[in-house]
Amino acid sequence: MSRGGMVKTKDEAERRCIVSREAQPKRGLIRFVIAPDGLVVPDLAEKLPGRGIWVAADRAALDEAVKKNLFSKAARTKVIVPDNFVDLIEAGMADRVVHLISLARKAGQAVCGFEKVKNWLADGHAKILLQASDGSERGKGKLWTPEGGRWFGHLTSSELGLAFGRESVIHGALAGGGLSKRVVEDANRLMGVRETIGGEGSTGKGKTTK
Repeated sequence: MSRGGMVKTKDEAERRCIVSREAQPKRGLIRFVIAPDGLVVPDLAEKLPGRGIWVAADRAALDEAVKKNLFSKAARTKVIVPDNFVDLIEAGMADRVVHLISLARKAGQAVCGFEKVKNWLADGHAKILLQASDGSERGKGKLWTPEGGRWFGHLTSSELGLAFGRESVIHGALAGGGLSKRVVEDANRLMGVRETIGGEGSTGKGKTTK
């Protein structure tokens, strides 16, 4: 088990966080590269060319990396860190999760709305329950985490609305499959970086049982 409680799986790729100096599973880290002009760029898709610099997907770790100038030390050169850098990273990560949920919706692997989500949960079709961080706790408490599945509650109703092509969404659900796996990985990273609304933006734990 790595620092922070992330369970390692056999042969899982690891990278070293520049803050903790410990090797951790790559899925729990954020990759950065240095642009030709010296700007530090978050490579959220992990596809940009250049030597990767890795930081744990954790707001405190990112804040420390900026405060202690660790990006410059890791790159061994002077770098430029944008203003409000951690907030920009959070926004980019949220956009990625919203985009992935939108792709799942278009592929017929996601639904929204209380009744549709409830039906998916009841028939075992749902593997991931999504609930808006700013939604009513009473209303959210009427649904339950899929058995053996996940619950995510750190997107706002507006962000979930964007994913489903609506103004606002409180409840959503994803079926299993490759897209859902990608949502889980990126949502886990977002969870570590986001300052949650309403104090309940956690993931992976059973929220309400049926």
